[in-house]
Amino acid sequence: MTKKLTVADEAWIATALLHREHPDREDFTKKEIVQRAERIAGPAPLRPGVGHHISSHAVAQKPPQPGKHCLLFETAPGRRRLFRPGDPRHPDRRGRSLPERDRLPLAYRPLIDWYLTVYAAGGADRRPDPILGLRGVGRELWAEEGADAYVARLREGWS
Repeated sequence: MTKKLTVADEAWIATALLHREHPDREDFTKKEIVQRAERIAGPAPLRPGVGHHISSHAVAQKPPQPGKHCLLFETAPGRRRLFRPGDPRHPDRRGRSLPERDRLPLAYRPLIDWYLTVYAAGGADRRPDPILGLRGVGRELWAEEGADAYVARLREGWS
């Protein structure tokens, strides 16, 4: 039997649905996520905690207050996407990064499979990190000599 959704799970579901509905988009504004969560809530008013989770409680880089979830990732001020394994996070955040499958209504459980097999696994919608893409650039400069010898050679005549 499905238990009542937590507000953190509602924030994650709304963000995951936006990613599925707009696979060409990397992130979404907080307002867009809140609006999508309102559609999930239906005629009932959105619980206030959902907005708080989208703003800070579930955001990986923010200091925990008090929850330690890493459900969302801040890509820029006011913009969020789902957290992916390997994303930087606040050192005190070690909480879960996706809802527990058995706590979700049946209609939303396929989102967990999509997250694990496509989104978090580096599917087509995952863009490479440009900084990590620089790994190994320039290695030919010191291929024939050790790093210390290379630096010493560059510094010759600096006096």
